Amino acid sequence: MKLTWKIWLLFIVLFFCLISISGLPPAFLQKGVLITSIEQNSTAFEQGIRQGQIITHIDGTKINNVEDFTNSLAGKFVSGENVKTIITTKDDEFILFTNKAPILTISNIPNTNIKTGLDLAGGSRALVKAKDKDLSSSELRDLTDITFNRFNAFGLTDIKVSPVSDLAGNNYMSIEIAGATPKNLEKLILEQGKFEAKIGDELAFSGGNKDIASVSRSGQESGIYSCNQNQEAGYYCEFRFVIYLSEEAAKRHADITSELGLNETNPGYLAKQLDLYLDNNLVDSLWISEGLKGRVTTQIMISGSGNGETKDDAIKDAEIKMKQLQTVLITGSLPYQLEIVKLDTISPVLGKQFINSILLAGLCAVLAVSIIILIRYRRLKSSLALVFTVVSEIIIILGIAAFIDWNLDLPSIAGILATIGTGIDQQIIIIDESRDSKIISLKQRLKRAFTIILGAYFTAVAAVIPLYWAVAGMFKGFAITTLIGITAGVLITRPAFSDIIKKIED
Repeated sequence: MKLTWKIWLLFIVLFFCLISISGLPPAFLQKGVLITSIEQNSTAFEQGIRQGQIITHIDGTKINNVEDFTNSLAGKFVSGENVKTIITTKDDEFILFTNKAPILTISNIPNTNIKTGLDLAGGSRALVKAKDKDLSSSELRDLTDITFNRFNAFGLTDIKVSPVSDLAGNNYMSIEIAGATPKNLEKLILEQGKFEAKIGDELAFSGGNKDIASVSRSGQESGIYSCNQNQEAGYYCEFRFVIYLSEEAAKRHADITSELGLNETNPGYLAKQLDLYLDNNLVDSLWISEGLKGRVTTQIMISGSGNGETKDDAIKDAEIKMKQLQTVLITGSLPYQLEIVKLDTISPVLGKQFINSILLAGLCAVLAVSIIILIRYRRLKSSLALVFTVVSEIIIILGIAAFIDWNLDLPSIAGILATIGTGIDQQIIIIDESRDSKIISLKQRLKRAFTIILGAYFTAVAAVIPLYWAVAGMFKGFAITTLIGITAGVLITRPAFSDIIKKIED
């Protein structure tokens, strides 16, 4: 059968879409592990290791999967001394000298470039708004930027923070975190993070770039330094880390301390302590050495503690509290108090069940329709052409989604299924018109079919576009994939299918 330019166009588009899905070279042929997140200010981060890089070797040992990565580091850092570690990625090599394993999260390399949303990959989605205030679009964008920086500073890099609005004009902030939900997610969203260090009633410095030049988060200047058992029950562990003040904040601290006398019971320290407040709650009180009286110093040691039933629980609690305090010191406070309008959590296991169910339902639907077409028209070629066209539309949608880096969630999958149903309806119209009365030519009958299809297309576009903003953007995925599918159908697959049917009928 001689192929027309419309059929050739379909094959060319399918070729590039398959490349978009699999990558070049194909992702399923690549070996190694993918870095999905990395702790900022860690030794690995300072050496240049970044999210998105692929680790291929550790100390010369080939890494094919997550298990290989874990085994290569197991037992390497038990001595507590600095150890040399050579990490080789696809493009570079990094040498680390540290007494701890690299603080990063890894996963197996995905087999395709298709990204799945929280509904399928698992994770959490929070819909958030400012408490007792209607935010303008510019205020919402500022809040989104600050919130993203806060999550990023906390070490949660596999996140998406975006402004959304509904048809009523209400502005919200959507926060999506892939993978397991951190227990402190709700705290990071709801707590404003207003940090203040006071000496008596006077403000010495506050969190944020204005007063805080930098915060130590690794090495000897940051960490857990003691753990003890409570007399009543459980354990408590103390943490400390160094912060560096701006010159203005250091001078303010010196001016306040210059007016203080010595503590009567402990003359090695000043009369008043440095009180640390987070959201107006006292976190800790630190004694100020007499040597700091009136002295402009940019280096301050911050401390605190965590509790738990076991020593490991106490260490984990102390690390979380230290990380939270470091985060608000780096990013400063949020400009508004927030409230969670909606919070969804989906496990990765449930997401896999969704995918399996959707694939099975789609396959059964296509096979059922193909059998019905075969029985109705008694043409195996027509049934095969219909199946080929349906599969082509799915590949095109997935290819474009991979190309534009779109996360496929359940609404997106629903859009693909809706597109399949619409496509089958229109292809049946084409088959019916091609087999209609011979009073007019086959070419004219197919033109008549396309008139019906174009009318249905513009009606569908008009119906789908408002869904992009409906329910604060929750149906955005449905709108995007449906528009991609029906547009590709009208411009590429329907014309090609029409030519295939014309060849079959001729």
